[in-house]
Amino acid sequence: MDLDIKGLRVLVTAGANGIGLEIARAFVREGAKVHVCDVDAGAIGTLSASDPQLTASICDVADRGSVQRLFEDAMGVLGGLDVLVNNAGIAGPTGRVEEINPEDWDRCIEVCLSSQFNCARLAIPHLRNSKNASIVNLSSAAGKHGFAMRAPYAAAKWGVIGFTKSLAIELGPDDIRVNAILPGLVAGDRQRRVLEAKAQQKGISFKEMEQVAFSFTSIKEYVTPQQIADQIVFMASPRGRTISGQAISVDGDTRMLG
Repeated sequence: MDLDIKGLRVLVTAGANGIGLEIARAFVREGAKVHVCDVDAGAIGTLSASDPQLTASICDVADRGSVQRLFEDAMGVLGGLDVLVNNAGIAGPTGRVEEINPEDWDRCIEVCLSSQFNCARLAIPHLRNSKNASIVNLSSAAGKHGFAMRAPYAAAKWGVIGFTKSLAIELGPDDIRVNAILPGLVAGDRQRRVLEAKAQQKGISFKEMEQVAFSFTSIKEYVTPQQIADQIVFMASPRGRTISGQAISVDGDTRMLG
């Protein structure tokens, strides 16, 4: 299927590894020009060898000065912007609310939620000049179900949905569409670490925790980063031009998070 996005100018945050890198690669395969950022300097350093089509900047998206420099770099390379993918996020602490370090709460909210504001506010003036403009924000199944002992993460991801819907209403008259993706259990090291931390809190094995997690899904398998990337690329193409203000789940029909 030709998605008609050759030359599309795309910025992906936290795009040097994991889900973000898969998103960036999916856009490149369709002929888009992609700039990524990441806080991991080592991961950025390997991209010139592994993914020479990508351009990249080191950036902590929770820091507004760093985001300003990112946009200067990205606009210099891309010459404009058609798509912003707010992918950056961290797992945050695992524990009961009264046990959570306030600094860990703050950092989780800053990276998972405030970073999306930091990037969107600078992207919007450029997106207004695009003929196929969109923003895709990464939320989570935790953004609609809640997640015991993961309150900072769940709170941030609920906030992402509210931010997405509000921004979609604001930017509709400018023909800029805004959507959120809500992944469920995603294959990879980050998901494994989350389940390991939950298993430790509950005093059960990882395998038992994994079984609990999948007991709340209809499809008993992990979501792949590629499936998330495919959904995002489609929505950012002209074929998705009337999709906006949506919180789209890619989660195997997750009914709750244990």
